[in-house]
Amino acid sequence: MLLPPFQLWFNWRFEGHERIPRTGPLIVAGNHLSYLDPFAHGYFVVKAGRRPRFLAKRELFENPFVGMVLRGAHQIPVDRIRGGTQALDAAAAALAEGEVVVIYPEGTSVTANPDFSPGPGKTGAVRLSLQTGVPILPVATWGGQDVWRRSGKQSLAFGRPIWLRSGELFDPRAHVAAAGEPDVRGATDALMTRLTDLVRDLSREYPAGWHAR
Repeated sequence: MLLPPFQLWFNWRFEGHERIPRTGPLIVAGNHLSYLDPFAHGYFVVKAGRRPRFLAKRELFENPFVGMVLRGAHQIPVDRIRGGTQALDAAAAALAEGEVVVIYPEGTSVTANPDFSPGPGKTGAVRLSLQTGVPILPVATWGGQDVWRRSGKQSLAFGRPIWLRSGELFDPRAHVAAAGEPDVRGATDALMTRLTDLVRDLSREYPAGWHAR
């Protein structure tokens, strides 16, 4: 519904979307630095010929317009206050049906890092992967932080580059403790390290002049 205007307004660059399989389940883990990110990661998945299913905070579903769009697209609400397993159960069901599920491990677009690198990750993506056996594809984005975020300088300059890049597939089952139990925290930290490396690579390559616009 909102994707075509974003397609035309920004100058997109995608790297690694061929790592998204044409069929079958996949977990995409993205960094979260702006409100533009869901459109960017959604476009990345759509470019690979797939339809994304997002885990989104429940408060968004309470907005009459946004909630209607999210429910119509079968997105998955996350109750960050009450917690519970409903969101991960719904995501696992979507994966069982062969869908692509997109998760933001940081859980927020607000970062305390001045370079906009990812903050600490919550363990949901890793737990979902361990529960379902579906690997995680880390996908970084850059450029949206200058467009649309909670605070700071923002600009809707036409043609702004928005870049996305995926890394190698990540399998948290490689992080197994000596007792045979998975190291969920360690695997999450390893996933966030991969995302951070991707983000910093994009930030170094991004045309510096656009940050001033």
